[in-house]
Amino acid sequence: MNVLAQLEDYSRRHPAEVLLVEAMVGEAWEVVLIFKGVSSSLVRSTAVDADLPVLPMEAVITTVDRLASPYNPNAPVYLERGISWRDFQARCIGRKLIEG
Repeated sequence: MNVLAQLEDYSRRHPAEVLLVEAMVGEAWEVVLIFKGVSSSLVRSTAVDADLPVLPMEAVITTVDRLASPYNPNAPVYLERGISWRDFQARCIGRKLIEG
């Protein structure tokens, strides 16, 4: 399962949370908001076709923020901020990490 699918799956299982994800795609910075399994880019337009991934496979997740739902961009309620992808994967998703 790719990283975006993992995050979307987590958000479906935790509907009281919104994920704010920062990633690098090549040299471009990307910010994605994920809620109830739906991803939306906050940096560029998001394709109407839900089958097109918001983040490509080569995206490198830098941090994940957990926010309370409903999300209010004027007054966000952070549950946890600046979680590294490695920590989020280990703690929140429960995936065992394999050292390479």
